[in-house]
Formats: sequence, structure tokens, C-alpha cells
Amino acid sequence: MSRRRTVYEGKAKVLFEGPEPGTLIQYFKDDASANNNQKQGVITGKGVLNNRISEYLMLRLGAIGIPTHFVRRLNMREQLIKEVEIIPLEVVVRNVVAGSLAQRLGIEEGTALPRSIVEYYYKSDELGDPMVTEEHVTAFGWASYQEIDEILNLSLRINDYMSGLFAGVGLRLIDFKLEYGRLWEDDELHLALADEISPDSCRLWDSATNERLDKDRFRRDMGKVEEGYQEIARRLGILPEAGPRDLKGPETVQ
Repeated sequence: MSRRRTVYEGKAKVLFEGPEPGTLIQYFKDDASANNNQKQGVITGKGVLNNRISEYLMLRLGAIGIPTHFVRRLNMREQLIKEVEIIPLEVVVRNVVAGSLAQRLGIEEGTALPRSIVEYYYKSDELGDPMVTEEHVTAFGWASYQEIDEILNLSLRINDYMSGLFAGVGLRLIDFKLEYGRLWEDDELHLALADEISPDSCRLWDSATNERLDKDRFRRDMGKVEEGYQEIARRLGILPEAGPRDLKGPETVQ
């Protein structure tokens, strides 16, 4: 097999040229990073679990009319996606105070917010993904006023749906990160949800105990990181009770 052309490699995923024009193959790695890449490590089986969890959520969001880049899962670590022009923003939706919000405002983690808050961060590893306002976004041409309105509305719809979905399996959706891209389909340009939705990009706490089951276990050296991801997959019905199989996955991404 000839080696596939790498289009982009990030901290947690690799994008390869897809089998057809306008498509890409998204490969999920076990590599993990935190604190603006200052902390690095490997979470065994993370790529497999994130692939399956993201597939599960993207399909359900698509079913309620949220446009996404997801086409189908190809194997344990790869999925076929539509190629989009990524908008250089990380969109963070917060329901409960945690992480940087607690640090910035001096509010205790776990404090419920009076309403969901949507924040924007400029995607730049070199700058540490600084927080920006809608005025920055439109002034620098990262997105138009119409696109920002659509991003806000889609993000709040996603939040409503996922909050209910996770509550149904005993999990609190504390906050999460989304990315969007521009997609040409049928000679029309529209926005689509891109990247992934997984325990890498969501804070998920047990509803009864507030135990953290997400990437915070890695960020804060809490241990049992793999078990946290596996528990989320089990509750969603993705991972059988017998446990994961082939979590190490292939040794190569050729």
C-alpha cells in the first residue's frame, strides 16, 4: 500500500488525503497534551475511544439537523470526513464554572452558571489560543457577522441536546469546545461542525459524585485517565462491559 499524503498533523489527530475529492481521513492518536502543550503524554486507547465517542455524537447531532463534517467511521481509529475550511476559532460553551473560568474570575469550580456562556478563542498554538470577542472576530475577518450568529445558535442547540443526552446516562456536561468550518455542498456555502467531540474536548462529571471522567484527569495528574474515558464510552453504550479490545490500535498510520 502506498503511503497516504498527510494534509495536517495536530496534537491529537492526523488528517490524510481522502479517497475522493473533498474528503479527508481523520486518524485519532493516543497522544495527549495540556496547558498549551507544556504537558505531554500518551493515554493508551484514547484514539480508539475518541473515534467511537465522536462518531456517536456527530451522528446524533446530524439526526437533529446540525450540519457536520462527519461521513462515516472507517475502522477503530479512522473516520471519513468532508474537507472544510476551518474557521480559526475555538468555541467554548460553559454550563458550570471550571478550568480557566474559575481561575480568571476567582469563582469556585462546580458553581452552576445562571445561564450558558459562549466564549471564543483564537486558534494559535504560538499565542496560547487567546480569548477574543465577536468584535475581534469580525474586525480581523475570521468570520462574518452572519457566521458568528449561526455559530452561536448552533452551539447553544448542541449544548441543549448534549446536556440532555449526557444527563440521561448520569453525566453533567460542564463545558466543551467546538470548531466549525465552511463547506461547499451543491454549489452552496454553509457552516458545518468539524474536528471532534470527545472527552478530550468536553468536561464530563458524574452527576452523583462530581467525579471527573475527562481529560482533566490527565491535566491534573489524577490517575486512571483511560478508565475515565472508558466509563464515558460504557455509559453511552459504545464500549461493552467486557472492556475495550484492540485499544492500542495499529502501530503505523500509513
